[in-house]
Amino acid sequence: MPTGKRKKAELMLRQRIITAIILLVLLLFALFFLSTAGWGLLVIVMVMQGTSEWARLAKLSGKAANGYWWLTLVVVIGIVLLDVNQVLPHLPVYAMSALLWLAVAPAWLLFGWQLRQPVLMALTGWALLIPTGLALLDLRAASPWWLLGVMGLVWVADIAAYFVGGKFGKTKLAPRISPGKTWEGVIGALLGAAAYVPLVIWLSGADAATYQRLPSLTLLAWLGVGLAVLGDLFESAIKRQAGVKDSGALLPGHGGLLDRIDALTSTLPFAALAMMFQK
Repeated sequence: MPTGKRKKAELMLRQRIITAIILLVLLLFALFFLSTAGWGLLVIVMVMQGTSEWARLAKLSGKAANGYWWLTLVVVIGIVLLDVNQVLPHLPVYAMSALLWLAVAPAWLLFGWQLRQPVLMALTGWALLIPTGLALLDLRAASPWWLLGVMGLVWVADIAAYFVGGKFGKTKLAPRISPGKTWEGVIGALLGAAAYVPLVIWLSGADAATYQRLPSLTLLAWLGVGLAVLGDLFESAIKRQAGVKDSGALLPGHGGLLDRIDALTSTLPFAALAMMFQK
């Protein structure tokens, strides 16, 4: 790699690391110290920032973008208030997410859809963002450690994929959608998840019975990795359709908020849904 490009890559990596550390500190503070109302407000802000970025990717502009933003705000505030009062039916919201990630997104990627109908793009944005916001509320209400654990799985998988793919990556995963991703990176992500699960079990001080469930827990973690890869590829496809590199410029070195949470939009709702059925 030429010296100029290498320095630019090193600078970008340093910027990404600094931003990631700052975000992690802020997230940990919010997770463990904010009140329920404070966390709800933060979730609203995050969903609305994601809505602004999605409107840009969906090519909504002017009155259409403003109307979409305000309508989403009303819906999200309503969801937060209903969730706080425990009267919100969660299953339909998570079913919407399951439909997106188990049917729509795979077909979108497989057939290379170019969906440019504004209403359908707006509805897709709701199916992506609203269940994610609800999952942030539900998982944190169950335990901040649950939410942090699921996020940690996605982050570990992403870091492992980045370094293994960068070192050994040769076989392209989806060259027309995201040329930088490789199957070797996916294998690295799976290995990272396989190491993450027993580490979390050990740190939690779990009993011997939990260790006996290690194979099934690892399979669930691998399912999470698969969903994370799908979420990442889906946003890459949307950005490619929109003709942009990043969803926004909010986070130095990372792009927009959607660039940072793309894998979480597909994993958090399923984690919350799984928690519902375990109760």
